[in-house]
Amino acid sequence: MSKQDETLQRPPAEVRYADELALLRVGDTSPRPPGWWLSMDAARRFIVGDERNGISRKFVGDPSLIDRSLVTLATSRGLMLVGEPGTAKSLLSELIAAAVSGVSTLTVQGGAATTEDQIKYSWNYALLVSEGPSTRSLVPAPMLRGMAEGKVVRFEEITRCPLEVQDSMLSLLSERVIAVPELTGSEGMVFAREGFNVIATANTRDRGVNEMSAALKRRFNFETVFPISDFATELALVEQEAERLLAQSGVQAPQRKDVLEVLVRAFRDLRSGTGGRDGEKLSTVMSTAEAVSVAHAVGLRGWFLRGESGSAEDIVACLAGTAAKDDAEDLARLRRYLEQQAPRRKGAAWSELHGARYLLPG
Repeated sequence: MSKQDETLQRPPAEVRYADELALLRVGDTSPRPPGWWLSMDAARRFIVGDERNGISRKFVGDPSLIDRSLVTLATSRGLMLVGEPGTAKSLLSELIAAAVSGVSTLTVQGGAATTEDQIKYSWNYALLVSEGPSTRSLVPAPMLRGMAEGKVVRFEEITRCPLEVQDSMLSLLSERVIAVPELTGSEGMVFAREGFNVIATANTRDRGVNEMSAALKRRFNFETVFPISDFATELALVEQEAERLLAQSGVQAPQRKDVLEVLVRAFRDLRSGTGGRDGEKLSTVMSTAEAVSVAHAVGLRGWFLRGESGSAEDIVACLAGTAAKDDAEDLARLRRYLEQQAPRRKGAAWSELHGARYLLPG
Protein backbone atom coordinates (compact mmCIF):
# COMPACT_ATOMS: atom_id res chain seq x y z
CA MET A 1 0.00 0.00 0.00
CA SER A 2 1.06 3.58 -0.58
CA LYS A 3 1.63 5.93 2.37
CA GLN A 4 -1.67 7.62 1.58
CA ASP A 5 -3.48 4.26 1.65
CA GLU A 6 -1.91 3.43 5.02
CA THR A 7 -3.95 6.22 6.63
CA LEU A 8 -7.24 4.62 5.56
CA GLN A 9 -9.10 2.89 8.36
CA ARG A 10 -10.07 -0.04 6.18
CA PRO A 11 -8.84 -0.06 2.59
CA PRO A 12 -10.59 -2.52 0.24
CA ALA A 13 -9.09 -5.94 -0.45
CA GLU A 14 -7.66 -4.90 -3.81
CA VAL A 15 -5.66 -2.18 -2.04
CA ARG A 16 -4.66 -4.19 1.05
CA TYR A 17 -3.44 -7.10 -1.06
CA ALA A 18 -2.41 -5.27 -4.22
CA ASP A 19 1.03 -6.89 -4.28
CA GLU A 20 -0.39 -10.39 -3.98
CA LEU A 21 -2.99 -9.77 -6.68
CA ALA A 22 -0.30 -8.40 -9.01
CA LEU A 23 1.91 -11.41 -8.32
CA LEU A 24 -0.91 -13.85 -9.03
CA ARG A 25 -1.92 -12.03 -12.21
CA VAL A 26 1.61 -12.04 -13.63
CA GLY A 27 2.05 -15.78 -13.07
CA ASP A 28 -1.52 -16.75 -13.99
CA THR A 29 -1.36 -19.13 -16.96
CA SER A 30 -4.59 -21.07 -16.25
CA PRO A 31 -7.68 -20.48 -18.39
CA ARG A 32 -9.93 -17.67 -17.16
CA PRO A 33 -13.72 -17.58 -17.36
CA PRO A 34 -14.88 -14.78 -19.70
CA GLY A 35 -14.45 -11.35 -18.15
CA TRP A 36 -12.53 -12.57 -15.08
CA TRP A 37 -9.46 -10.74 -13.80
CA LEU A 38 -7.83 -13.95 -12.48
CA SER A 39 -8.30 -17.59 -13.35
CA MET A 40 -10.36 -19.73 -11.00
CA ASP A 41 -7.21 -21.41 -9.67
CA ALA A 42 -5.47 -18.09 -8.96
CA ALA A 43 -8.61 -16.64 -7.36
CA ARG A 44 -8.83 -19.67 -5.08
CA ARG A 45 -5.18 -19.35 -4.04
CA PHE A 46 -5.67 -15.64 -3.34
CA ILE A 47 -8.40 -16.49 -0.82
CA VAL A 48 -7.20 -19.73 0.82
CA GLY A 49 -3.50 -18.84 0.53
CA ASP A 50 -0.45 -20.28 -1.20
CA GLU A 51 2.41 -20.15 1.30
CA ARG A 52 4.96 -21.50 -1.17
CA ASN A 53 4.40 -18.50 -3.46
CA GLY A 54 3.99 -15.85 -0.77
CA ILE A 55 0.18 -15.60 -0.83
CA SER A 56 -1.34 -15.24 2.64
CA ARG A 57 -4.43 -17.06 3.86
CA LYS A 58 -7.29 -14.60 4.15
CA PHE A 59 -10.33 -16.73 4.87
CA VAL A 60 -10.52 -19.45 7.50
CA GLY A 61 -13.06 -22.01 6.40
CA ASP A 62 -13.80 -24.95 4.16
CA PRO A 63 -11.81 -24.60 0.89
CA SER A 64 -14.56 -26.48 -0.96
CA LEU A 65 -16.89 -23.56 -0.15
CA ILE A 66 -14.53 -21.31 -2.12
CA ASP A 67 -14.50 -23.74 -5.04
CA ARG A 68 -18.30 -23.92 -5.19
CA SER A 69 -18.63 -20.14 -4.88
CA LEU A 70 -16.22 -19.46 -7.73
CA VAL A 71 -17.91 -22.03 -9.98
CA THR A 72 -21.28 -20.40 -9.25
CA LEU A 73 -19.97 -16.98 -10.30
CA ALA A 74 -18.78 -18.43 -13.60
CA THR A 75 -22.40 -19.41 -14.36
CA SER A 76 -25.46 -17.25 -14.93
CA ARG A 77 -26.65 -17.67 -11.35
CA GLY A 78 -25.86 -15.32 -8.50
CA LEU A 79 -24.10 -16.41 -5.31
CA MET A 80 -25.90 -16.13 -1.96
CA LEU A 81 -23.77 -16.45 1.20
CA VAL A 82 -25.84 -17.16 4.30
CA GLY A 83 -24.88 -17.85 7.90
CA GLU A 84 -24.76 -16.53 11.43
CA PRO A 85 -23.68 -12.90 11.89
CA GLY A 86 -19.92 -12.55 12.24
CA THR A 87 -18.97 -15.60 10.16
CA ALA A 88 -17.03 -13.46 7.63
CA LYS A 89 -19.62 -13.56 4.83
CA SER A 90 -18.89 -9.95 3.88
CA LEU A 91 -15.14 -10.54 4.00
CA LEU A 92 -15.51 -13.56 1.76
CA SER A 93 -17.66 -11.67 -0.75
CA GLU A 94 -15.09 -8.86 -0.79
CA LEU A 95 -12.18 -11.24 -1.38
CA ILE A 96 -14.01 -13.09 -4.15
CA ALA A 97 -14.99 -9.84 -5.89
CA ALA A 98 -11.41 -8.55 -5.70
CA ALA A 99 -10.06 -11.79 -7.19
CA VAL A 100 -12.69 -12.14 -9.92
CA SER A 101 -13.05 -8.50 -10.96
CA GLY A 102 -10.03 -6.70 -9.49
CA VAL A 103 -12.42 -4.41 -7.60
CA SER A 104 -14.66 -5.05 -4.58
CA THR A 105 -16.21 -1.61 -4.07
CA LEU A 106 -19.29 -2.02 -6.28
CA THR A 107 -21.44 -2.62 -3.21
CA VAL A 108 -25.08 -2.15 -2.26
CA GLN A 109 -25.65 -2.07 1.50
CA GLY A 110 -29.07 -3.47 2.20
CA GLY A 111 -31.35 -1.95 4.80
CA ALA A 112 -34.87 -0.73 5.47
CA ALA A 113 -34.07 2.57 3.72
CA THR A 114 -32.49 1.03 0.59
CA THR A 115 -34.25 2.10 -2.60
CA GLU A 116 -34.22 0.87 -6.18
CA ASP A 117 -32.31 4.03 -7.18
CA GLN A 118 -29.43 2.96 -4.94
CA ILE A 119 -29.28 -0.36 -6.76
CA LYS A 120 -29.72 0.63 -10.43
CA TYR A 121 -29.34 4.36 -11.19
CA SER A 122 -30.51 7.86 -10.28
CA TRP A 123 -30.29 11.31 -11.86
CA ASN A 124 -28.34 14.52 -11.44
CA TYR A 125 -31.46 16.65 -11.16
CA ALA A 126 -29.74 19.94 -11.99
CA LEU A 127 -28.58 18.50 -15.33
CA LEU A 128 -31.86 16.67 -15.81
CA VAL A 129 -33.83 19.93 -15.55
CA SER A 130 -31.43 21.96 -17.72
CA GLU A 131 -30.62 19.38 -20.40
CA GLY A 132 -33.24 16.67 -20.09
CA PRO A 133 -32.53 12.95 -19.77
CA SER A 134 -29.11 12.03 -21.12
CA THR A 135 -26.14 9.84 -20.23
CA ARG A 136 -24.57 12.99 -18.78
CA SER A 137 -27.36 13.43 -16.24
CA LEU A 138 -27.54 9.70 -15.45
CA VAL A 139 -25.88 8.69 -12.17
CA PRO A 140 -25.05 4.97 -12.30
CA ALA A 141 -25.48 2.91 -9.14
CA PRO A 142 -23.38 -0.20 -8.43
CA MET A 143 -25.59 -2.63 -10.37
CA LEU A 144 -25.59 -0.56 -13.57
CA ARG A 145 -21.84 -0.02 -13.32
CA GLY A 146 -21.22 -3.70 -12.71
CA MET A 147 -23.25 -4.68 -15.77
CA ALA A 148 -21.68 -2.04 -18.01
CA GLU A 149 -18.12 -2.83 -16.90
CA GLY A 150 -18.46 -6.61 -16.50
CA LYS A 151 -17.72 -6.63 -12.74
CA VAL A 152 -19.00 -8.53 -9.73
CA VAL A 153 -21.45 -6.53 -7.59
CA ARG A 154 -21.85 -7.20 -3.87
CA PHE A 155 -25.30 -6.90 -2.27
CA GLU A 156 -24.83 -6.95 1.51
CA GLU A 157 -27.70 -7.98 3.82
CA ILE A 158 -30.22 -8.33 1.01
CA THR A 159 -32.94 -9.64 3.34
CA ARG A 160 -32.92 -6.35 5.25
CA CYS A 161 -34.38 -4.64 2.16
CA PRO A 162 -38.14 -4.36 1.54
CA LEU A 163 -39.51 -7.12 -0.70
CA GLU A 164 -40.25 -4.79 -3.61
CA VAL A 165 -36.63 -3.60 -3.57
CA GLN A 166 -35.34 -7.17 -3.48
CA ASP A 167 -37.53 -8.13 -6.44
CA SER A 168 -36.08 -5.31 -8.54
CA MET A 169 -33.15 -7.74 -8.92
CA LEU A 170 -35.25 -10.33 -10.77
CA SER A 171 -34.88 -8.94 -14.29
CA LEU A 172 -31.24 -8.05 -13.70
CA LEU A 173 -30.36 -11.63 -12.82
CA SER A 174 -32.59 -13.19 -15.48
CA GLU A 175 -32.37 -10.92 -18.52
CA ARG A 176 -28.98 -9.39 -17.64
CA VAL A 177 -30.15 -5.96 -18.72
CA ILE A 178 -31.22 -2.68 -17.12
CA ALA A 179 -33.79 -0.62 -18.99
CA VAL A 180 -33.56 3.18 -18.65
CA PRO A 181 -36.98 4.30 -19.98
CA GLU A 182 -36.03 7.98 -19.92
CA LEU A 183 -33.34 7.43 -22.57
CA THR A 184 -34.03 6.52 -26.20
CA GLY A 185 -32.37 4.19 -28.66
CA SER A 186 -29.43 2.03 -27.66
CA GLU A 187 -28.73 4.24 -24.64
CA GLY A 188 -32.01 3.10 -23.07
CA MET A 189 -30.75 -0.46 -22.56
CA VAL A 190 -27.64 -1.39 -20.57
CA PHE A 191 -26.67 -5.01 -21.26
CA ALA A 192 -24.41 -6.97 -18.93
CA ARG A 193 -20.89 -7.64 -20.17
CA GLU A 194 -18.95 -10.84 -19.54
CA GLY A 195 -17.75 -11.00 -15.95
CA PHE A 196 -20.87 -9.48 -14.39
CA ASN A 197 -22.52 -11.35 -11.54
CA VAL A 198 -23.89 -10.74 -8.05
CA ILE A 199 -22.73 -11.91 -4.62
CA ALA A 200 -25.42 -11.37 -1.98
CA THR A 201 -25.18 -12.00 1.75
CA ALA A 202 -27.86 -12.63 4.36
CA ASN A 203 -27.53 -13.62 8.00
CA THR A 204 -29.75 -16.31 9.43
CA ARG A 205 -30.91 -14.05 12.27
CA ASP A 206 -32.75 -11.92 9.67
CA ARG A 207 -34.74 -14.73 8.11
CA GLY A 208 -38.40 -13.82 8.37
CA VAL A 209 -37.68 -10.07 8.51
CA ASN A 210 -37.99 -9.70 4.74
CA GLU A 211 -37.98 -13.25 3.45
CA MET A 212 -36.85 -13.50 -0.17
CA SER A 213 -39.42 -14.47 -2.76
CA ALA A 214 -39.19 -17.94 -4.29
CA ALA A 215 -38.56 -16.34 -7.68
CA LEU A 216 -35.51 -14.45 -6.40
CA LYS A 217 -34.18 -17.50 -4.54
CA ARG A 218 -34.22 -19.47 -7.79
CA ARG A 219 -31.75 -17.01 -9.29
CA PHE A 220 -29.12 -17.71 -6.62
CA ASN A 221 -27.05 -20.66 -5.52
CA PHE A 222 -27.01 -20.71 -1.71
CA GLU A 223 -23.85 -21.43 0.27
CA THR A 224 -23.72 -21.50 4.08
CA VAL A 225 -20.73 -20.03 5.90
CA PHE A 226 -20.35 -21.82 9.24
CA PRO A 227 -18.65 -20.57 12.43
CA ILE A 228 -15.09 -21.78 13.06
CA SER A 229 -15.32 -25.13 14.83
CA ASP A 230 -11.71 -25.53 15.98
CA PHE A 231 -10.53 -23.60 19.08
CA ALA A 232 -6.90 -23.30 17.98
CA THR A 233 -7.89 -22.00 14.55
CA GLU A 234 -10.26 -19.42 16.02
CA LEU A 235 -7.65 -18.32 18.57
CA ALA A 236 -5.03 -17.85 15.84
CA LEU A 237 -7.45 -15.79 13.76
CA VAL A 238 -8.48 -13.57 16.69
CA GLU A 239 -4.82 -13.07 17.62
CA GLN A 240 -3.85 -12.17 14.06
CA GLU A 241 -6.72 -9.74 13.45
CA ALA A 242 -6.47 -8.10 16.88
CA GLU A 243 -2.72 -7.62 16.42
CA ARG A 244 -3.33 -5.91 13.08
CA LEU A 245 -6.02 -3.61 14.52
CA LEU A 246 -3.94 -2.73 17.57
CA ALA A 247 -0.91 -1.87 15.43
CA GLN A 248 -3.15 0.35 13.31
CA SER A 249 -4.39 2.03 16.52
CA GLY A 250 -0.87 2.80 17.72
CA VAL A 251 -0.73 0.18 20.50
CA GLN A 252 2.84 -0.97 21.10
CA ALA A 253 2.38 -3.50 23.92
CA PRO A 254 2.26 -7.15 22.73
CA GLN A 255 -0.89 -9.09 23.51
CA ARG A 256 -0.98 -11.57 26.37
CA LYS A 257 -1.59 -15.01 24.90
CA ASP A 258 -3.30 -16.28 28.06
CA VAL A 259 -5.75 -13.36 27.99
CA LEU A 260 -6.66 -14.09 24.36
CA GLU A 261 -7.11 -17.78 25.20
CA VAL A 262 -9.53 -16.87 27.99
CA LEU A 263 -11.39 -14.48 25.69
CA VAL A 264 -11.86 -16.98 22.87
CA ARG A 265 -12.77 -19.82 25.26
CA ALA A 266 -15.34 -17.61 27.00
CA PHE A 267 -16.87 -16.64 23.65
CA ARG A 268 -17.11 -20.28 22.61
CA ASP A 269 -18.70 -21.23 25.94
CA LEU A 270 -21.25 -18.43 25.75
CA ARG A 271 -21.96 -19.17 22.10
CA SER A 272 -22.57 -22.88 22.63
CA GLY A 273 -24.35 -22.68 25.98
CA THR A 274 -21.79 -24.38 28.22
CA GLY A 275 -21.54 -21.41 30.60
CA GLY A 276 -23.63 -20.81 33.71
CA ARG A 277 -26.58 -23.18 34.08
CA ASP A 278 -26.70 -26.22 31.80
CA GLY A 279 -27.62 -25.31 28.24
CA GLU A 280 -27.67 -21.56 28.92
CA LYS A 281 -26.24 -19.27 26.27
CA LEU A 282 -26.47 -15.61 25.37
CA SER A 283 -29.15 -14.49 22.95
CA THR A 284 -26.74 -12.03 21.33
CA VAL A 285 -24.30 -13.22 18.67
CA MET A 286 -20.95 -14.18 20.20
CA SER A 287 -19.17 -14.50 16.88
CA THR A 288 -15.50 -14.58 15.96
CA ALA A 289 -15.87 -11.04 14.60
CA GLU A 290 -17.19 -9.90 18.01
CA ALA A 291 -14.27 -11.67 19.70
CA VAL A 292 -11.83 -9.72 17.50
CA SER A 293 -13.63 -6.48 18.40
CA VAL A 294 -13.41 -7.23 22.13
CA ALA A 295 -9.73 -8.25 21.85
CA HIS A 296 -9.05 -4.93 20.11
CA ALA A 297 -10.89 -3.03 22.86
CA VAL A 298 -9.01 -4.94 25.58
CA GLY A 299 -5.67 -3.97 24.04
CA LEU A 300 -6.72 -0.33 23.64
CA ARG A 301 -7.95 -0.16 27.22
CA GLY A 302 -4.74 -1.60 28.63
CA TRP A 303 -2.40 0.55 26.54
CA PHE A 304 -4.08 3.95 26.63
CA LEU A 305 -5.28 3.77 30.24
CA ARG A 306 -2.32 2.02 31.89
CA GLY A 307 0.48 1.77 29.30
CA GLU A 308 0.42 -2.03 29.21
CA SER A 309 -1.24 -4.91 27.38
CA GLY A 310 -4.82 -5.67 28.34
CA SER A 311 -5.73 -8.05 31.14
CA ALA A 312 -8.54 -10.53 31.78
CA GLU A 313 -10.11 -7.84 33.96
CA ASP A 314 -10.40 -5.68 30.83
CA ILE A 315 -12.28 -8.52 29.13
CA VAL A 316 -15.10 -8.21 31.66
CA ALA A 317 -15.31 -4.45 31.20
CA CYS A 318 -15.44 -4.81 27.41
CA LEU A 319 -17.78 -7.81 27.37
CA ALA A 320 -20.66 -5.91 28.93
CA GLY A 321 -21.24 -3.84 25.81
CA THR A 322 -21.10 -6.93 23.62
CA ALA A 323 -23.43 -9.09 25.72
CA ALA A 324 -26.24 -6.65 26.53
CA LYS A 325 -27.64 -5.84 23.10
CA ASP A 326 -30.87 -7.72 22.54
CA ASP A 327 -31.89 -9.06 25.93
CA ALA A 328 -31.37 -7.48 29.36
CA GLU A 329 -31.20 -10.99 30.81
CA ASP A 330 -27.92 -11.56 28.94
CA LEU A 331 -26.02 -9.57 31.56
CA ALA A 332 -27.35 -11.91 34.23
CA ARG A 333 -26.35 -14.92 32.14
CA LEU A 334 -22.87 -13.45 31.67
CA ARG A 335 -22.59 -12.83 35.43
CA ARG A 336 -23.56 -16.43 36.16
CA TYR A 337 -20.89 -17.60 33.72
CA LEU A 338 -18.22 -15.53 35.49
CA GLU A 339 -19.38 -16.74 38.90
CA GLN A 340 -19.88 -20.43 38.12
CA GLN A 341 -17.72 -21.36 35.15
CA ALA A 342 -14.60 -19.17 35.42
CA PRO A 343 -13.52 -20.56 38.84
CA ARG A 344 -13.48 -24.09 37.38
CA ARG A 345 -10.81 -23.15 34.85
CA LYS A 346 -7.12 -23.22 35.68
CA GLY A 347 -4.74 -20.31 35.24
CA ALA A 348 -4.07 -16.80 36.50
CA ALA A 349 -6.05 -15.20 33.68
CA TRP A 350 -9.19 -17.17 34.62
CA SER A 351 -8.75 -16.07 38.24
CA GLU A 352 -8.52 -12.45 37.02
CA LEU A 353 -11.68 -12.94 34.98
CA HIS A 354 -13.57 -14.36 37.98
CA GLY A 355 -12.32 -11.59 40.27
CA ALA A 356 -13.44 -8.86 37.88
CA ARG A 357 -17.10 -9.95 37.75
CA TYR A 358 -18.02 -6.94 39.89
CA LEU A 359 -17.24 -4.70 36.88
CA LEU A 360 -20.45 -5.81 35.18
CA PRO A 361 -23.13 -3.12 35.53
CA GLY A 362 -26.34 -3.76 37.39
